[in-house]
Amino acid sequence: PAGIPVGPGAGDNAAAALGLGAVPGDVVVSIGTSGTVFAVTADPITDASGTVAGFADATGNFLPLIATLNAARVLDGGARLLGVDHARLSELALEAPAGSDGLVLLPYFEGERTPNLPDATASLHGMTLRNSTPATMARAHVEGMLCGLADGLDAITRQGVEVERVLLIGGGAKSRAVREIAPTIFGVPIHVPDAGEFVADGAAKQAAWILTGSVPAWPLAGDEVFDAPGVPAVRQAYAAAKAELGY
Repeated sequence: PAGIPVGPGAGDNAAAALGLGAVPGDVVVSIGTSGTVFAVTADPITDASGTVAGFADATGNFLPLIATLNAARVLDGGARLLGVDHARLSELALEAPAGSDGLVLLPYFEGERTPNLPDATASLHGMTLRNSTPATMARAHVEGMLCGLADGLDAITRQGVEVERVLLIGGGAKSRAVREIAPTIFGVPIHVPDAGEFVADGAAKQAAWILTGSVPAWPLAGDEVFDAPGVPAVRQAYAAAKAELGY
């Protein structure tokens, strides 16, 4: 019947983008148990390789996206291996130098989706007596996880997507080490909003939009920016380890 509002709904990533107020030029890196990297674009993206999924967002734009199986679970595994909590894992990681003194982790603990390696396993490369320390092991877990996500961002930018701002969200973004190391891996400043339920925010924003006829202008709480010089050698070592195994 006429007059009954109809809500179109949205998937979790589209709702998160709406909750964050993401616009073309924004890229969101979400670190949950698994990870996603998605952008907002005015035009659809079609990746013939199938690496980048060409979703629609919740506003009429588009949401090219990649997903990784191994994100915050990599930090869980590192903490368990070292017998520490996440706060201590972060402290240890920040005690080690960029590049983990040559120690590289390919974090494919659960196989991997991006790249498509369902039977892959995690592996450590470049281990020596000198770099076999809790600090380098902790940092290798953080860097390995972030390198996997950065590879995902590369897949998106290869589709012609321009990046003006990178937002870091999810449980993994609570780690100080992740926030401080991320710009060295991605090579750009990283914006971290206050922790929140952005998917729920997006659903609420969509409901308000349906009822009022306009998108509510709800400001995003907090915007801490982390900036540091990029360290290309870390990703080069990661790529070399992948090549060594034929990945």
